[in-house]
Amino acid sequence: MFGVDSTELVIVAIAAIIFIGPKDLPRVMRTVGYWVGRARGMARHFTSGIETMIREAEPEEMERKWREENERIMRAYPSADVMTDQPGFPAEPGAELPAETAAAPADESPSPEEPEEAKRPLP
Repeated sequence: MFGVDSTELVIVAIAAIIFIGPKDLPRVMRTVGYWVGRARGMARHFTSGIETMIREAEPEEMERKWREENERIMRAYPSADVMTDQPGFPAEPGAELPAETAAAPADESPSPEEPEEAKRPLP
């Protein structure tokens, strides 16, 4: 974790036995374990806070990118509402369309004929 080799760990253990003594060593190890656990807990809490901020920032960034792409597409392909001021489009919602874009009246439209196969009875 901190780049401590096994030989270095043995040297630290021997030094702890010599300077602390075998009588107080269990209490000292318990105290060290407590503080190492607290430090790990704080590091875990800090890491989870950073990850939460990253997760919250990703949707905002993706929404910003989507909005920019949507604006680019809308500039490239304007909708019919935007094109109402163009020639050939009505200026007002109630105005009539030009003759080439107007639909044929309903009574003049040709009636669809059934295909010959549809008229035969099924065997």
